[in-house]
Amino acid sequence: MNARSTDQVVAPEDLAFTPEVDRETAAIYERLRNVIPEIEWPVHAPYIAAIRRLKVERNAVILAHNYQTPEIFHGVADLTGDSLALARQAAQSEAERIVVCGVHFMAETAKLLNPDKTVLTPDPQAGCSLADAITAEDVRELRRRYPGVPVVTYVNTSAAVKAESDLCCTSANAVEAVESLGVEQVILLPDEYLGRYVASKTRVRVIVWQGHCEVHERFTARDLRGYRAHYPDIVILAHPECPPDVLAEADFVGSTAGMIHHVGLRRPERAVMVTECSMSDNVAVEFPEIQFIRPCNLCPHMKRITLPKILNSLLNEEHVVDIDDAVAQSARLAVQRMIDLPKAVN
Repeated sequence: MNARSTDQVVAPEDLAFTPEVDRETAAIYERLRNVIPEIEWPVHAPYIAAIRRLKVERNAVILAHNYQTPEIFHGVADLTGDSLALARQAAQSEAERIVVCGVHFMAETAKLLNPDKTVLTPDPQAGCSLADAITAEDVRELRRRYPGVPVVTYVNTSAAVKAESDLCCTSANAVEAVESLGVEQVILLPDEYLGRYVASKTRVRVIVWQGHCEVHERFTARDLRGYRAHYPDIVILAHPECPPDVLAEADFVGSTAGMIHHVGLRRPERAVMVTECSMSDNVAVEFPEIQFIRPCNLCPHMKRITLPKILNSLLNEEHVVDIDDAVAQSARLAVQRMIDLPKAVN
């Protein structure tokens, strides 16, 4: 990845909470009133107004992952969702520029699917503990150790790792991905807990790697029992990147998209989403009648993405995502195979 900048700046008066900005963003704040304190809105609103105007001028579309904060997710994003949804939406984008409000591997995935478009990340340092857990050389060594066994790689990996893989997956379609190969065993990388969860849902033998998400691995079964002790009627939804004892305590296990779908179907009085903290805030906007108990484990990498950085990225066309052609060709094939799998909401 590299960065190009034209060093443009926004004048201070353009970022003031003027009556015009207030009117321009009033409808947005009405939706967010329950998750963003009124005292904070004058800070966010000028950036939201400026970004919304600028993305039209620059023919840009903004993608935001479910873990982005509400002012980004609901305030400026055009397309939202989990990793799989963002990958599919990126592939269908007609905009000249794509701004990815998520971590680095998500921006790379968008670039793989849109090689002729300008893909921007507001912060190139927004990484991922899972992506850092494995290298391309690690995958090559696994292939030497298990000759002929196909490699299914979680989308939470670098383009270089994807290039060494047969097929990518997300938590929403990992079981389908593994079973689509029609083999007796697969290597599933790099999340150990996702791998063990998938192994429990299929007859395919799953060889796992010991990578973990630094957010999800912090949850404990004791946490979940504590929620039930305080709220006996609570519905607990957990992400499969959580440890097995956490999943065993949950009422539902699935991707972030799957959690939203389940909440929409069940409409529980009270729920807890055992995943990154901002997820609950974003879903609460759509289901204000549900009381969400928020286990506030934040992803430090997702939180590197801010409204000022998004504005700067659009204004100065930085930071531009570039991938080596040789790496991109192989990685794109693995990602496209994932895109072509039947849609699933898990």
